[in-house]
Amino acid sequence: MKYKLGDFVRFVDEKIEGYITRIIDDQTIGVTDQDDFEIPVLASKVTSVYGHQPKEQTTTGKALTTPEVPLTEFQTKGVYLGVISDAKAASVVHFHLVNDTSFQILATLSTEKQQGYKGEYAGIIAPKSSAVVYSAQLADIQLWPKFNLQVLFHTPQNIQPAEPIIFAEKFKAKDFAGAKKQVPVVNQQGWLIRLDEPELVIDAEKLKESFFKPAEEKQQVDRPGNEVDLHIEKLRNDYQFIGSNDILRIQLEHFKKALDAAIVHQLPEITFIHGAGNGTLRSELHKQLGKHQKVQTFMDARKEKFGYGATKVILK
Repeated sequence: MKYKLGDFVRFVDEKIEGYITRIIDDQTIGVTDQDDFEIPVLASKVTSVYGHQPKEQTTTGKALTTPEVPLTEFQTKGVYLGVISDAKAASVVHFHLVNDTSFQILATLSTEKQQGYKGEYAGIIAPKSSAVVYSAQLADIQLWPKFNLQVLFHTPQNIQPAEPIIFAEKFKAKDFAGAKKQVPVVNQQGWLIRLDEPELVIDAEKLKESFFKPAEEKQQVDRPGNEVDLHIEKLRNDYQFIGSNDILRIQLEHFKKALDAAIVHQLPEITFIHGAGNGTLRSELHKQLGKHQKVQTFMDARKEKFGYGATKVILK
């Protein structure tokens, strides 16, 4: 099929224009018109509108010519997936592979669905630039395929190449539950997934000490309640004299401590009462819950009791 999500098209037989917001099958697409109504139509019954067609990205087998970067300024980290809503069709999201490093990167993306594979993208991305590697309907996230992304690094300068990135992931709704951030290079708001996270350094001596620490020195972890109230007035008596940044830090520390205690005591679920407010605390909680290995899922708690001011967490 020659059309992609986000393309602007016009119906051949009717005076209707709109953006492609769904690829239904090899012959049928969904077009959302100016009234935000999605219309299924055969791909052969629409035509691209000149001036709205996005430019095709082309790459060659040759490395890109890039200016030398002083060794002291050479940036070796900063590869992201930025998931950004389409400017015209908000139900469609585009996956931007962002290269915020000083390397050139060679990237390939293939998708896997029901034991079937499809090559989606291959190309060279220059330093401090990005490329759209995939597009999808956000509402169909449960139908998305598994992503298999590989990245290699190159520079003609006297710099040790970074280790290749192999990213294999089946996205879930909770991956997009956190707050949007400014996506580097693209400079738009979106969900940001870092692909070259710094490695966790484990202090072997401290780890050994923890194993051989006398029983009386080990902390007892109290069992938390099924509902944990994170309102600052419930946590500190001097809350009137604490700045907003410190309040958020105290609330997040209490949240982490309660979540760890719930995991230690193998609670099946726990509810955090964060209030509605400006949504900052809720967003931070959802961001941390979304990447926690012991969290199965999370959701708004009973609205009839908490409104939108609490989050229920289901633990593995």
